[in-house]
Amino acid sequence: MNAVAHPDARPDLHRPGVGAVLVSTWRVGTPERQRAAVEAVRTAWESREWPDLGLLSYSVAVGTDGDTLLHYSQWTEQQAYDDFVRTYRDDRNAEIDAAVPGIERVELRRYAPVHRSAGGTGAGEPPGIVVVVEGDFEGAGEGRREEWVDSVFSALEEDAVARPAYGGLSAHFHLSTDGGRVLNYAEWESEQAHLDWLADDARQSEAWRRVHEYPGLVGGRVARYTPALSLSAGV
Repeated sequence: MNAVAHPDARPDLHRPGVGAVLVSTWRVGTPERQRAAVEAVRTAWESREWPDLGLLSYSVAVGTDGDTLLHYSQWTEQQAYDDFVRTYRDDRNAEIDAAVPGIERVELRRYAPVHRSAGGTGAGEPPGIVVVVEGDFEGAGEGRREEWVDSVFSALEEDAVARPAYGGLSAHFHLSTDGGRVLNYAEWESEQAHLDWLADDARQSEAWRRVHEYPGLVGGRVARYTPALSLSAGV
């Protein structure tokens, strides 16, 4: 079976059978190199048999910063990814690197399947943008990250009354397996919709203050991406 590209270029965040999620970031330097890297990934994967080792989907999104690529893959278990690395990864990466020399592979992080999700005002619609929010925690205190996610949901519930997130489609929270990070994979109608929401003064509410000042939260990042490619095994 060869790889098949999905028309809307995004993964199914609630796909059955997912036991592990791998998220990585590449820096490529320019918008032209971003586009070239996505096409190199497509060619490298579509020209080969799908690796039948528990890989369910592999998706790539292009950073609005004109530099980065986000890679999001779903696996049946963590061991399946390790088996893929030993057997299949190097020749694909070699072909991609030959097409786009100088790619910087910044980070790879392992996550459990979706911990908690919420739908926004347009849940179910294809997103124009994916917003990735990462929160880093000091230590791996029992239940700390889960409680933080609950506090985000409390703030969002207040927002639903005070200032609905028009343009916000969904939010999907992952917990890293090393205990140190929460990743929110959020789908938005457009980049401008997300920027408008960030600019709203209501984000200074007491509920959001508790989110930003949560004990043990030591850092975070926000990045925006456009879905570009999502692959899975053909039938």
